[in-house]
Amino acid sequence: MRFQKWWLLVALAVVVLAVSPETADSYERPLPRESLVVPLSEDSDATTPQQVHVSLVGKDRMRISWITDDNTPATVDYGTSPGKYQYSANGTVSSYEYLTYTSGEIHDVVIGPLDPNTVYYYRFGPDSTPEFSLKTPPAQFPIKFAVSGDLGQSGWTKSTLEHILQANYDVLLLPGDLSYADMMQPLWDSFGRLVEPLASQRPWMVTQGNHEVEKIPAIHPTPFTSYNARWHMPFEESGSSSNLYYSFEVSGVHVVMLGSYTDFGPGSDQYGWLESDLGKVDRSKTPWLVVIVHAPWYNSNYAHQGEEESVGMMAAMEGLLYKARVDVVFAGHVHAYERFNRVYNQKIDNCGPVYITIGDGGNREGLASKYKEPQPTISVFREASFGHGELDVINASYAMWAWHRNDDDEAVQSDSIWLRSLTSDPTCNKLDI
Repeated sequence: MRFQKWWLLVALAVVVLAVSPETADSYERPLPRESLVVPLSEDSDATTPQQVHVSLVGKDRMRISWITDDNTPATVDYGTSPGKYQYSANGTVSSYEYLTYTSGEIHDVVIGPLDPNTVYYYRFGPDSTPEFSLKTPPAQFPIKFAVSGDLGQSGWTKSTLEHILQANYDVLLLPGDLSYADMMQPLWDSFGRLVEPLASQRPWMVTQGNHEVEKIPAIHPTPFTSYNARWHMPFEESGSSSNLYYSFEVSGVHVVMLGSYTDFGPGSDQYGWLESDLGKVDRSKTPWLVVIVHAPWYNSNYAHQGEEESVGMMAAMEGLLYKARVDVVFAGHVHAYERFNRVYNQKIDNCGPVYITIGDGGNREGLASKYKEPQPTISVFREASFGHGELDVINASYAMWAWHRNDDDEAVQSDSIWLRSLTSDPTCNKLDI
C-alpha cells in the first residue's frame, strides 16, 4: 500500500500486547501473547488482490471487497466449479486519505443472484490469481453464526480466528472494534490480511466501535473514514442513511446492527430508522430477532461503567427492543464475557432480550478482569477470558448459544444455553409496536 514508511514503523512499535489476566479458580491462563501484524507477502506486486472479504447484500447477493496498490479493474468472475466462471460482475474503485497516508485502491463488487448453501469460486478478472471461494448461507434453518468482538491483532486474535474457522459457521457477527488501528492506517491493511482467510470465505457482518472513530479535531474532523471506506455494509438496502447502522435478513433471522458512536436519541436518524425497521419485521418469515451493538447496555464489569454510549443509548432504545420482542442483544467493548438473563429495565423479564457481552476476541489491551461483587441476580455467567461465541439457530423456536474460551489453546465450551424464540412463547408472542 502507499504510505510513508515511518507510519509503519510507528505502528509496529506501538502495537504491544499488554495482558496480565488474573488467575481463575478453575484453571490457569497461559502467559500473554505477542502482537501480530501480518505483512504483505514478499511475492506480491502492485496488482495482487489482498484484504479480501465478503458480506451479505439483500436476499441473494454478496459484496466482495479487496485492495490493490495499483488501479486494477473492479471485476469479479465467479461460478460453482473451480476454474470455471460462468458469471462476471463489475463494481467501483475508490481510495481515501488520512493525514499523510493514502490507501490502496479499494474494490467493491456485488455479485448475484446466488443460490443458497452453495460454494462459489471467484477471481478478480481474467488474469488474477489465486482463486478464492465462498459459501452462501442456507435459505432456511438451521444456520450458525459465529460472534466475536474487539478482535485486534494479537496472538489471542490468531487463536480466536483459528477456533472460529473450525466452527463451520455460516455468518460472522462482529460488534465493533476491528483492527485497533487507532489512526495508524497501515494496521488496517495488516488486519485485512489477518482476517482474509476467514472473511474471504464466509460473510462478515460488522458494526463500528470506539476504535473505529479515528477523529482528530481540527486535523481530521471526519469520523469513521477508514471504517466506512473499507467495510461497506448493506445499509442502503435496509433503508438506512448511514453505514454505521443497518439491518439484514438471513435464513429466518433478522439482524439489526446499531451504532454506539453516532446519534441515537429520540429524534435522531438512527432512532427513527430503528423504529421503522423493527416495525417492518415479519416474524412469520424471520422468527428470530437479533441486535448487535458495541457498548453494552447491561454490564457488571468495572470496565466502561456509566458511559453515555451505554447508559444514554439504553435509555433511548431499550423500550423499542423490548416491544419488538428482540431475542438476543450482543455487545463488545468490555474485554470479557458475560451472559445475562432475559431482562428489561434492570429486572428479570421473560419477554426481554438475553444480553451477552462478548468483547473478548483478542485485542492488545488485554482482559477486563474486575467484576462487581456480589454478582447481580440478572447476571448468569461471567468470565474474563478471550474466546468466541456460536449461535446455532436450529429452527423457528430453538437455538443453542455456546461461548468457547480460548485461553486453553483449544476452543473449550465454557458456557451454553438453549434459547427459545420469544415468538414461540405464548406469553410473549403478542408484539406491541
